[in-house]
Amino acid sequence: MAPPGIKLVQKVSSTRTFGRLAPHVIPALDRTVHRLTRGKVLLSAQMLPGVILSARGAKSGIERRTPLACMPEEGRGTWLLIGSNFGRPGHPAWTANLLAHPDAEINWRGADVPVTARLLEGREREEAWAAALKFWPPYAAYQRRVEREIRLFRLERR
Repeated sequence: MAPPGIKLVQKVSSTRTFGRLAPHVIPALDRTVHRLTRGKVLLSAQMLPGVILSARGAKSGIERRTPLACMPEEGRGTWLLIGSNFGRPGHPAWTANLLAHPDAEINWRGADVPVTARLLEGREREEAWAAALKFWPPYAAYQRRVEREIRLFRLERR
């Protein structure tokens, strides 16, 4: 059973207001704290595990650094990234970047890890989605608010 604080955060993060405000506040805070602590602290990771994704822009080719919640797959040594965009209509830009340039890097617990991202489809996506919903139930609310299918990527070490 999740601690009461987690349940409250899950409830708040399921709201439309959170979905409108969080994309403007959380990534900026994460980048600042991560930089100030030299990669040792990712503020949002206090509630959900997180990584800093470094991937080339789909169109520009310029490296983009994006703080993201992730779901570590401990038994596999991989990570799931969920392109929920806080339940907003469009796919987040980082998903297009990974589709165009799947070789990327993450900063995981202060260590840089080269990875290859793979978009999950079919049965593999269904299984990963079920695991993601157990891990963080608000993803279901995000999916209900949008017509697009939320993209899921599995990151594997290179």
